[in-house]
Amino acid sequence: MVWPIVQGLWMSFTDESLTLSGTDFVGFDNYAEAFADPDVWSSLGNTVFFTVITVVPLVVVALAMALLVHSGLAGQWVWRLAFFAPYLLPVSVVTIVWSWLYQPDLGMANQALDKLGMEPIGWLSDEAFAMWSIAALTVWWTVGFNFLLYLAALQSIPDQLHEAAALDGAGAWRRLFSITLPQLNRTTALVAMLQVLASLKVFDQIYILTKGGPNNSTRPILEYIYDVGFTGYRLGYASAISYLFFALIIIISIAQLRFFPRQEG
Repeated sequence: MVWPIVQGLWMSFTDESLTLSGTDFVGFDNYAEAFADPDVWSSLGNTVFFTVITVVPLVVVALAMALLVHSGLAGQWVWRLAFFAPYLLPVSVVTIVWSWLYQPDLGMANQALDKLGMEPIGWLSDEAFAMWSIAALTVWWTVGFNFLLYLAALQSIPDQLHEAAALDGAGAWRRLFSITLPQLNRTTALVAMLQVLASLKVFDQIYILTKGGPNNSTRPILEYIYDVGFTGYRLGYASAISYLFFALIIIISIAQLRFFPRQEG
């Protein structure tokens, strides 16, 4: 495990290429180029935007789903299966289903708009909608994991707390905000941390659906690293970008670990 990390770090200081026989040490040139590369910043911006628009619904929707099932809804096992099942699907199946849903002419999304008398939308071909469309897919696909985490946390809250509050005259909404949600602070912190890290590392669904298009408007940083390394054959430069992104993830992880414990108290 250590050797690949060391080897990759060394490579980031060289001009390693798939098309060149020799390798020269270039110092921090790759890192300097990365900081000045507009494609790095645009791809990173796409990644951050995707993270922002997916993390919030992945937390809120998962919590709402768990509260709904935990409330004693009839057919709980059916709802649990329905909410969690998409998470079990491989990315290839998910993208095939949603690419059909987003088809310009025959897709269900545009057919629904047509029924409402609205113009069709290029869900994956229009820069204004492409990233939002992929975000919707991602939420549908992965929210089931967070749903299970929240449901397990809800089941661990002692019933006595709610019973005592009810005897004191607290209604359902007051019990939700004064008992349930505070008891879920640690779970919310965990879910948020996991989703931020997962969203920052997005690659598969975007690459399959749009390959970063249209006009690189959905290209995440990992896809740019892939393009630089395996399409542009510049392994050294790709390694440098990778380690800069790795450093960013470490910084974000440390910031989250320092922030969330303060919220639990």
